[in-house]
Amino acid sequence: MADRYKILYEGGEGETEVKKSRFIATTRPVKSEEEAVSFIAEMKKKYWDASHNCSAFTIGRNHELTRCSDDGEPAQTAGRPMLDVLLGEDVHDLCVVVTRYFGGTLLGTGGLVRAYSGAVKEGLLNSQIVEKFRAYQMDVRTGYTGVGKIQYILAQENITVMDSIYTDQVEFKLLVPVERYEALEKQLIEGTNGGARLEKGDEIWYGILNKEVILFED
Repeated sequence: MADRYKILYEGGEGETEVKKSRFIATTRPVKSEEEAVSFIAEMKKKYWDASHNCSAFTIGRNHELTRCSDDGEPAQTAGRPMLDVLLGEDVHDLCVVVTRYFGGTLLGTGGLVRAYSGAVKEGLLNSQIVEKFRAYQMDVRTGYTGVGKIQYILAQENITVMDSIYTDQVEFKLLVPVERYEALEKQLIEGTNGGARLEKGDEIWYGILNKEVILFED
């Protein structure tokens, strides 16, 4: 199982123009094929007068489910290039629809591939992408003499501190990526000469957006 992967956290929209043809890319987070199909239908209804509404989506931590559609464009010139961008950026759990309004000039096979790929990239630029980490919660309790060393280690290792509680002792509530847990545990024990008490908590998925911690259900 992947311990970290990127997801579309919030959808967006980007638009490009190629030889007077407009390409509007709309992205949306999806967790199932049903959600993706519903979103595609919604975009086709919204842009009912467009020449084409091509689509691609990928779902799952390992891109287990992928689909794409050229929606009437020549085969392999729209949907597949769009999906290739999603897979190349390694973003998961999202669907993108690129709406084309024909501008009167044929773009050719290569031109269509570049146009649809470029539109998806523009759409992703205007979306919120978050990297999810599988982590363990860790509680660290120490006397005040150990605080400085612990804070130094946490800062050096860029560990997410959810809370700091100061009473007769100090308690730090941390989120530690699973692959780094044992190494951090060792550092904290050695750094405080065994003076800190460590407790391993639940497994959790989290991400960081604009310096804010986001907790996920899975």
